[in-house]
Amino acid sequence: MKPAKPAKPAKTKKQTKGAEHKYDLRLYVAGQTPRSLQALSNLKKICEEHLAGQYRIQIIDLLKKPQLAAGDQILAIPTLVRAIPKPMRKIIGDLSNTERVLVGLDVRSSF
Repeated sequence: MKPAKPAKPAKTKKQTKGAEHKYDLRLYVAGQTPRSLQALSNLKKICEEHLAGQYRIQIIDLLKKPQLAAGDQILAIPTLVRAIPKPMRKIIGDLSNTERVLVGLDVRSSF
């Protein structure tokens, strides 16, 4: 009788970092304000629950790199930009309304 092969461990974020992601997200903030921190916290929670292993988040602090606001036409902060998949979509605010964020990311259709 052959010994059973050990199960392969699940991939961690670091192991999937080089993999292609289905969702490429950019969160534009202005420093460490409570609203910006809340938006980041809400975004991480939503992504872990609904997009596990399929996303990449890039945080862009406009206090450090204000020139980056022009590229995605950012008018308010915090703003979440879904760059991939196309077309680009934007969600403004602290991302506390999970349903609105999921519809905005096109993860869930609107009712």
